[in-house]
Order: sequence, then C-alpha cells, then structure tokens
Amino acid sequence: MRNIILFDDESREQMLPLSYTRPVAELRTGIFTIRERWEKLLKGHASYITSDYLNQRFPMHLEDDNIVINGAVMPNDRLVRLIEQLEPNEALMDDGNLIAARLNRHQFENLLRDESIEEISGLELADTPFIHLSYPWDLFLYLRATIEYDFNLITKGRTSQTLPSNNQVIAGDNIFLEEGAHVSCAILNAQSGPIYIGKNAQIMEGAIIRGPVTIGEGSVIKMGAKIYGPAAIGPDCKVGGEVKDVVILGHSNKAHDGYLGNSIIGEWCNLGAGTSVSNLKNNYSNVRMWDYSTRSMRDSGLQFLGLVMGDHSKAGIQSMFNTGTIVGVASNVFGAGFPPKFVPSFSWGGSSGFITHRLDEALATAQKVMARRDIEFSTEDENILRKVFELSVMYR
Repeated sequence: MRNIILFDDESREQMLPLSYTRPVAELRTGIFTIRERWEKLLKGHASYITSDYLNQRFPMHLEDDNIVINGAVMPNDRLVRLIEQLEPNEALMDDGNLIAARLNRHQFENLLRDESIEEISGLELADTPFIHLSYPWDLFLYLRATIEYDFNLITKGRTSQTLPSNNQVIAGDNIFLEEGAHVSCAILNAQSGPIYIGKNAQIMEGAIIRGPVTIGEGSVIKMGAKIYGPAAIGPDCKVGGEVKDVVILGHSNKAHDGYLGNSIIGEWCNLGAGTSVSNLKNNYSNVRMWDYSTRSMRDSGLQFLGLVMGDHSKAGIQSMFNTGTIVGVASNVFGAGFPPKFVPSFSWGGSSGFITHRLDEALATAQKVMARRDIEFSTEDENILRKVFELSVMYR
C-alpha cells in the first residue's frame, strides 16, 4: 500500500473552528472525508502533518517512499492519475504552491526542517482543475458534485439492498442501501441526484429525501423529516425537521423541527427542539462571516450562508441563529433572541451576553455525550480540547 502523508496549509486557520479539533483532510465533504477518498483512490494509508497539539491523535507515519499531498485539496480522477505517475523526486505545483510530491525519507526530513530539497523537479498543474478548500462554506458549495462522485466510487460493481415496497420511490436506480439499512414508508426522490444510505442507517416513516443526499452509517432520519439535496449527514447522527445544503460531520443531533440550511455542523453537537438558522438576509445582500485568519468579518460572496458550528457545541430549544453565524468548539448557546454572529469557543450564554464555559464542565459533558454512543473520550480528545481552550482565550 502507498504511504500517503496529508499536510495542512494556510487554509487550516481559515477553516476554524472545524479544524481546531482535526486536520483539514478529516473534514467530511460527501460520503467520504478527504482522507478516506485519497486512501480509496490511491490504494494507500494516510497520516498527517498538522498542528503539534493534534499529533497525538493524528500522528505522521514516514516510510522510505511517500506520497505527500495538500490535505485541503479534493481528489479527482485526473489529479489521481498524475500523482500515480509521479517519479521519485517529482512534485505537482500550482502557481508555486505544493499540491503533491513523491519523496523519500531523507527528502521528507529535509522538508520538515525547511532545508533545501532543490533536487525535486516541480511540474505545474496546467489544465488540471481541482478543488482546494479555503473556507468552511466550501464544504457545501461543492457538495452536489462531490456526492455524485463518491456515489459512483462506492457503488461501482456493487448491488444495493432492496428497498421495501412500502416506500414511494423516484429514480430507484440512483438509490443505494448498504447492509442493515432500514427504510420504511418514506419518499425517496433520486431524480435530481443520488441517495446513499449507509450501513445500519434508519429512515423513519414519513421522511422525505430529495437527492443528492448521503446518510452515514448508523444515522437516523426522524419521522416527517424533509431533507433537500445536496446534504451530507455523517455517521451516527439524528436528523429531523427541514435540512438543505448541509454537512453534518458525524455523531451530532438535529433531531427535531426547525430549519437548517447552508450550514456545517461539527461532531458531538446538539441543536435543541425548534432551533432554526437563517441562511438569507432580508435585503438579499452577500453574507459576512467571521474569518479567523484576519480576525474580522469577511464578505463570503454568498447570498445563502447559515451556521458553522465547531465540535461539542450545543444550542438550547428554540434557539435562533442569524445568517453567517459561526460558533466555536464546546460552546453552549441558549435563550431568546439572536446571539452574536461570532461566538468564541468555550462560550456559555446567548443574546444577553456570554461567560466562559468552564473547562472542567465542558470536558465532563464531552465524556458523557461520547459515552452515550459507546465511544471513549480519550486522553487525546481531552488534550485537544484543553489546547483549544487555551488557543481561543483571546476571543472570549
């Protein structure tokens, strides 16, 4: 198997708060994370070059022959072919920026020490389009094409489980059920894009799904839910209400009524009953969102942009979020009215003001939430949250 090393570039800071707790390549961008997609296409195993405090959970593995790839770059067939054709000491560049390289152990160690590796031949990526993630909203901007790509990749040469006849189905050939998936009395319309339902996922009665949509392993779509594609729901989630143009990374709940659109939700989050997100301004102007790299609001260039929420954050019942709201890691938002459009990590409160969410209480909650899904809150998880608490103090 190929040894793949995925490195974070300057976009990591722009992808905060999602990248506070993971390398960029661990973000879900369809059926797969970026890492999973590279591993599948290159038939290899991937590790990371990322921030020091993430290394314990996301270590780097070095071998004598290594394929080094920018972790914010999404693979496509042409890019994969070019990487497979790389000879030792060759690199793919885009306007002087490293996209991928094939390096031996010595060269790689020189690269890490920022020493000269002049013997490498750089090849410019002329006429090779690819997606480089720069901001959180990129996750849903490219979602339709990514789900369609992933659907073809994961279903090629395979046969779907049979959909029970009590469902209403349009374009059934564009629907794929993994083993153990249970779908009963639902409406599935795959005419406008594929629908992928992962292993042991459950689609309850009355749910309406319009592709392209992917439902991760073990996730539950509640009764009467309305999911408009494109939407990518990761593993072990509970989703209800109305959802459109959304990525939920995994292990998170939006289980009740309320609207969520043009948004990205991290892991271990919970949106209380009735929580809704505005994704369009009343004057139809571009939405601005907090940019961690400049520490200021940035014009996203988008007319539709809702909520970005980091891992382990929660919203109380009937919470409201304005267009372009960003909530950090381990925050607890509740109460009447709209909270600010930038809620720092480890914040506790709402429109009337915030205090710091105590670290010991946040860690205890994270442990309980993960234990409910039979997943250990590891020492590595705790250390990452402790570091995020330190890194985000300047914003509170």
